[in-house]
Amino acid sequence: MKPIEILSSLPQWANAAPGTILDSPAFALPCRLGDETSSLRHARVCPAESDMLVLAVTFGDEPHMLGLARSTRFQELDGLWETRADIPDPILLALAERECGAVFQMLENAVRKQLRLTGLAKTMDAQRLDLELADGSLAFSLTRSESVVSAFGVLRNLDLAHEAIRGQSLPAETEYASFVLPEADIASLAPGDAVLLPEIGALAPRVVADGRFVLDANGVSPHAEDEVVHVRAADGREISLGEVFDAAETPIEVPAAEPGIQLRLVKGGRSIAAGTLDHVARQFAFVVEARM
Repeated sequence: MKPIEILSSLPQWANAAPGTILDSPAFALPCRLGDETSSLRHARVCPAESDMLVLAVTFGDEPHMLGLARSTRFQELDGLWETRADIPDPILLALAERECGAVFQMLENAVRKQLRLTGLAKTMDAQRLDLELADGSLAFSLTRSESVVSAFGVLRNLDLAHEAIRGQSLPAETEYASFVLPEADIASLAPGDAVLLPEIGALAPRVVADGRFVLDANGVSPHAEDEVVHVRAADGREISLGEVFDAAETPIEVPAAEPGIQLRLVKGGRSIAAGTLDHVARQFAFVVEARM
């Protein structure tokens, strides 16, 4: 599984509303400004309305406000910035149309609706998004409309390398072996019984994360409960989503099983016995201590 497939498998992200995704600190919308490839992120410093050139634009037929902060990317506008209030609106509008075409095209591509510049505006919408290019060379505010939120707030616009994503914690279990055991044998298990585990030492242990993913030498794959008996560590642990992402490329390292560790037998997602790892006839075995 690829990282985006892993993220999409988690209900809190798969079912997240566009606004929730957009408001994540990990928001990073890939974009192209002219010949440059970059990303749009939440602005670290929100430009004051008095420091913006506020333009009236439409996406399709929907009116929006676009407030541009001062930027050296707009050479003529930058040179006239301090005196822009004294410049006639038609001239200021013509300058914006000539110098900001790449920005308009970038936003048109991002919203997936045709953008049209309709004039200047005196104030910015109260509900707004403050965004900037990743390098900080361009900052702007845009009306936070339903169409903008739905276009921007999709999972592919999240930076999966961001700590807000990678740091998410998931419950995990270490699994040392699995085998088929007849129902009659399962029903007859009692304290003191031993189940031989030849897989331990021969096969690398794996991790089951969030009951959804299997992390092993083959990377990350979906987990599904089955009718096989699984031998897992008695104590669960936490694993970060970043570690799951990394396991898709680099096999996760799991400590080998040692005699004396506490284990559980699990079938169909339900624990059926608790016990200890021991040796029987020089072979690893699960020694039953209690039925569950």
